[in-house]
Amino acid sequence: MAAQNASESPLAPVGPAPFKPSAAISAPLRNRKAPLTLADVEAMAVKCRNWGKWGPDDEIGTLNYATPELVAAAAKLVKNGKSFPLAIPLGADGPQTGARGRVNPIHLMRHDGADAYSGLRDETGIRSADDWLIMPLQSATHWDALSHIFYKDRMWNGYDAREVYSWGARKCGIEKTGARAAGRGVLLDIPRVKGVDALADGTPVTPEDLDEAAARQKVEVRRGDFLIVRTGQLEACLKSGSWGNYAGGDAPGLSFETADWLNRKEVAAVATDTWGCEVRPNDSPGIFQPWHWVVIPNMGLTMGEIFYLKDLAEDCHADKRYEFFFVAPSLPVKGAVGAPVVPVAIK
Repeated sequence: MAAQNASESPLAPVGPAPFKPSAAISAPLRNRKAPLTLADVEAMAVKCRNWGKWGPDDEIGTLNYATPELVAAAAKLVKNGKSFPLAIPLGADGPQTGARGRVNPIHLMRHDGADAYSGLRDETGIRSADDWLIMPLQSATHWDALSHIFYKDRMWNGYDAREVYSWGARKCGIEKTGARAAGRGVLLDIPRVKGVDALADGTPVTPEDLDEAAARQKVEVRRGDFLIVRTGQLEACLKSGSWGNYAGGDAPGLSFETADWLNRKEVAAVATDTWGCEVRPNDSPGIFQPWHWVVIPNMGLTMGEIFYLKDLAEDCHADKRYEFFFVAPSLPVKGAVGAPVVPVAIK
């Protein structure tokens, strides 16, 4: 089926009419020095919109770039079998503060070793321990689903935002990604290129920074890649012994302009070691997380947050190989708009 025009919705409009750019806005984005405006966000949304690119029924967006052929090629990057898990532990000492409704995971023991030792459950015929996990699905290392962020009254591929019900997402739930989160991983280690341990809070990582890191590391970012960008912020928090304002506070991160760069590179997904991927403060008065507005509902980009990158970065620096086989299927929670993941880089 032919792809639809990038600025058209595959569904009839609901609520406010879909944005139609004026000639001024549809022209190349201005060289921005002033704070972001709604017109800037709308222009970038239209420029990066991939609605219909993989047909009107698509629910996984840019993960389509990670074709079986590219996954098979990525598997050949495994040379010595070293594996690097990129998730932080799920526990009460995690980064969340309760802001925006996110708390840290609660690990609850239903019965434990003391119960077994005292014989309290001997009538079951076996002595054991059992436990539960209670958590917001985005409280630790996770993928955002394409149903997580809406652009006006639409989500990815133009689906009506009301397709996300009180019981979960009928369209673009995280379970739809299945085993598609696998392929060639590329690490761009921005602070190492800049000669610092970690980027300062509020530092934007620009397209020029990404190009510089790729050139210095002698690695090319290609179509279908899983791009991982290190800022050092998570490591700085762990080193200090305090999460501070990590969860939603000021942070280094991807600049708004990287949306266009990522779209042109046709990456399958992007992940960082920060709480929200994009730089904070957002430099967009009245618009919270404007980069999210563009890349999730318009571009269809799967995004990972709170990735632990220290060990992988040190190994990449040691052997000068910044590419690896990357595997990161999410917990397949039906209808979830995000889910925990244990990403693994294998070299």
